[in-house]
Amino acid sequence: MVSEAARHRPPAALRPLVAWYSGYREAGEPPARHRGLPSPWLTLIVTLDDPLTISAHPDPRQPASQHQVLVGGLHTAPALVTHDGRQSGIQLGLTPLGARVLLGPPAGALATLDLEGDEVLGRFAAELQDRVRTAATWAGRFAVVDALLAARAGLVLPGAAGLAGPLARRTGPMDDRPLIAPEVAHAWRTLLASRGTVTVAGLATETGWSARHLDNRFRSEIGLTPKAAARVIRFDRARRMLMGRVRAGGPPALADLAVAGGYYDQAHLAREFRALAGCPPSHWLAEEFRNVQGSHPAGPEGSPS
Repeated sequence: MVSEAARHRPPAALRPLVAWYSGYREAGEPPARHRGLPSPWLTLIVTLDDPLTISAHPDPRQPASQHQVLVGGLHTAPALVTHDGRQSGIQLGLTPLGARVLLGPPAGALATLDLEGDEVLGRFAAELQDRVRTAATWAGRFAVVDALLAARAGLVLPGAAGLAGPLARRTGPMDDRPLIAPEVAHAWRTLLASRGTVTVAGLATETGWSARHLDNRFRSEIGLTPKAAARVIRFDRARRMLMGRVRAGGPPALADLAVAGGYYDQAHLAREFRALAGCPPSHWLAEEFRNVQGSHPAGPEGSPS
């Protein structure tokens, strides 16, 4: 039986683009299913051994698929990921404001989609996977990812020059890339800072745009409307708080969690869980503690899609 998990915080230069990395490897476990939940981050997963199997996507029109490297946009419905007792990879949470830099298209062009890496990243997807697979340790794998992403973004990391591959730097320096409207960037950062509690009317006032114009521009760049983004941000925080409480040996205390998470009451929180996770909180907890992607404190944080 194998059960490994590791976490890594990207270097400071990459943090505007990548929120976190998680590595995981499991073998010899019973087959299981994992819910890839809505979160404020786009997903990049680089598999190490077996391909990633998605049996149901956030967009039900997308058929079941397998991926060596997965790129997934923001979404408001769960993905269902299955495995036969073996799973391994590195999962990255990419910021929507960094999508243009690391992926090429804006986050809005990837909304609700799960795509094979080469459809978005071209040959860089295979190079990233090959280089990560050759590293023998989690620290080494994370260092390779740091170097390749920094080179792709036109950044220089101390001591990382020798790790960057020939395909990493696909584009020019960040200053040469299409710019995100400052109003959209401000709205996104304000939503995150407020933990999804700021109103769309308040955001519109701050940006100087009408609510309708903000809706359109924000959805085009990010992939969700400001209202939907706020909903996902609140949900993501609530489910992390819930998982943290249970990991620490405490009760779920859903009524208190609802208040702390910005919901009207426990019933409101339960409705959001059913809508965004596809099941009640208790059902989600029972599922997640059966697999490394949810149960290990150092396991992947977000959705595989």
